[in-house]
Amino acid sequence: MRLLDLTLPTPEENLALDEALLDRAEAGESAGEVLRLWEPDAPMVVVGRSSKLAEEVNLDECRRRGIPVLRRTSGGTSIVAGPGCLMYAVVLSLIDRPELRAIDEAHRFVLGRIAEALSPFVPGIRCRGTSDLVLDDSEQCSPERACCGDTSGRTALKVSGNSVRVKRNWLLYHGTLLYDFPIELIEACLPMPPREPDYRGGRSHRQFVVNLPISRTDLRRAIVAAWQADEPCEAWPRELTANLVAERYGLASWHADR
Repeated sequence: MRLLDLTLPTPEENLALDEALLDRAEAGESAGEVLRLWEPDAPMVVVGRSSKLAEEVNLDECRRRGIPVLRRTSGGTSIVAGPGCLMYAVVLSLIDRPELRAIDEAHRFVLGRIAEALSPFVPGIRCRGTSDLVLDDSEQCSPERACCGDTSGRTALKVSGNSVRVKRNWLLYHGTLLYDFPIELIEACLPMPPREPDYRGGRSHRQFVVNLPISRTDLRRAIVAAWQADEPCEAWPRELTANLVAERYGLASWHADR
């Protein structure tokens, strides 16, 4: 797999690049699967494609703090990102991996691989709910148990939220990995979500979300190793990214409720 380690100057460009990587692959213009890593240089809120801003974001507080509220192309609920939150994206071939057409299997595959790579540093990491990675204080979970559907333990703390977009022949799976992020900022920017996994149990963001106990360097190395992304991606879709910013991500109408 190729590695694109690239953070662009603006939030809009960074969101557009994830979509551009998927679109380029779907158009048959990609040399293969790719892992992208990036990290925002300032806080940002990103809502899911179908999210209602008034339900999922404390808009007045975001405006007061000067935090942009943007919309991604994939589903799921809102996240807060910024320095201390590593963002990753993998673009995977559904021709080579047809089993990933089943979304549950895509979640299990991607999150299971990441959990296994992180388990030497964070023994209690595993998948809970639909697409979360969590730590569990109540027991130590082996890599073999790092899969969705395991419901044991009652003190799971979320460290990663993820979402997916599927096209005919390619899949984009992307998400967050918190390692040094101010959790209080999530509490300030986001109300309680309109829907939550059963294991959350009504806990506030401060009670529910935690940073991974791992350094930035070790985290990045583990994710790269998880995907064996040992080939640099020299060329990225600059023009397509710019077009998506001009046509979508740079427009207030795209980010507003639709």
